[in-house]
Amino acid sequence: MAQVHLFSKKLKPSHISHALSIPIHVLEAFPIPDGAHMMNFEAVDATDNAWRFCLSTRMTGAYPKPVLLRSSWHRFVEQKGLAPEDRVVFFMERDEANDMIWRYTVRAQRKVMILMGQDVWVDVEHLPLYGL
Repeated sequence: MAQVHLFSKKLKPSHISHALSIPIHVLEAFPIPDGAHMMNFEAVDATDNAWRFCLSTRMTGAYPKPVLLRSSWHRFVEQKGLAPEDRVVFFMERDEANDMIWRYTVRAQRKVMILMGQDVWVDVEHLPLYGL
């Protein structure tokens, strides 16, 4: 299995209250059927919990503007206690032998410190280990 980083996104207030916009290049990793503008997918978090998300693109216009719809994204935000300046990271795990997507994974992270000029991010599930 090979893990491929799809994208990281530092959250803004609009991401907390509304949809999560995602980079357009990420669409390559999601097989939206021809003629469709949305698809559901599951991503597994740090505790092996499966989350169902709905990826949607614009039906008109030159730019598809992909987003995770609030209807699917907001439950994740609330359960993880996410706030502005936290980040989410999505990965895709591929079965290289069969050249197939095996599963998607998602991490909800908070910056806990800066160490030697580098941000240190921790999965929110592990914050109690840091006394946070």
